[in-house]
Amino acid sequence: MAASSSTLFFFAVLCFVVASVVGNSFRSQNFIRSFAEADVENGPINLELFKLLGGSRQALSFARFAVRHGKVYGSVEEIVHRFRIFINSVDLIMSHNSKKLPYQLGINEFADMSWDEFQTHHLGAAQNCSATGKGNHILTDEKLPETKDWREDNIVSPVKSQGNCGSCWTFSTTGALEAAYTQQTGEAISLSEQQLVDCAGGFNNFGCNGGLPSQAFEYIKYNGGLDTEESYPYVGANGACHFRNKNVGVKIADSVNITEGSEDELKHAVGLIRPVSVAYQVIHDFRFYKSGVFTSENCGSGSMDVNHAVLAVGYGVENGMPYWLIKNSWGPKWGMNGYFKMEMGKNMCGVATCASYPIIENQVFK
Repeated sequence: MAASSSTLFFFAVLCFVVASVVGNSFRSQNFIRSFAEADVENGPINLELFKLLGGSRQALSFARFAVRHGKVYGSVEEIVHRFRIFINSVDLIMSHNSKKLPYQLGINEFADMSWDEFQTHHLGAAQNCSATGKGNHILTDEKLPETKDWREDNIVSPVKSQGNCGSCWTFSTTGALEAAYTQQTGEAISLSEQQLVDCAGGFNNFGCNGGLPSQAFEYIKYNGGLDTEESYPYVGANGACHFRNKNVGVKIADSVNITEGSEDELKHAVGLIRPVSVAYQVIHDFRFYKSGVFTSENCGSGSMDVNHAVLAVGYGVENGMPYWLIKNSWGPKWGMNGYFKMEMGKNMCGVATCASYPIIENQVFK
């Protein structure tokens, strides 16, 4: 049976990459995407690809993945290496989804990255969250809503991407502050993660190597504010601090910490006050989360287990399972348009271990 034009097209994409590498003709542009945009209907198919990767559905799937995510590989060796990781990722995803658990996994931009690489570039190092050892959030008798989604109140800012920098803690921080600002003023704002990466080291934060929102809130309070995204844009790498007071977008009067492990306090804060910065432990399969309510018996809940900071923006129930609705910082194409659901109860993966939210000053700046 003759191969379809679609099959030939995607095989041709990878053939072009392989031929480019072999001929030492790689340049800085994205060859995969360049070739994908070309007319290859009548182009020759390089049989070297079949020797390299094999003429299988797996190779076709990898070609589609590379085109979809704009992947650039620097050598034949790297193509083979990434292809093998991709196949392992697909096997993990298919094995998980066959078990009919409450959440589904899917192929995303991380499918050609090993778990070790992912941890290095997208997660922070574990830190002791001492600020939440004894929280200062005050519970009240006010009735909580059955479900909550602060996006419906139009105070949650758009999902951002931290890129290849373990700066999740900065996006959790700005997400909480952006929500607080919009709740108070009715106006949207985007605040600078890069300032926190560059300038907040004196408060036990480590730029692209991790930090904590509670410590970032303290930095912003004593620094006199946080610049806007426009005035101090994100570059996703450690740099020299160049904070400018004239560009401050928001100031913090104080911050509130949820008592470590108290999901009751966390639900009260998320239900009645506003979105809350939280941290949890990402385990290896979570990076491929696609939909449903994530649950696990393999993640820890201690302060030295959590390795990723995010923003809890609500809660609800799905198929009888209560969940937290959480905004991530891996871009809007990840998960459920950049969000995920985490099982509520048992302090799943430490979601209530390191939680806090800011109180901004009444006087805010544009």
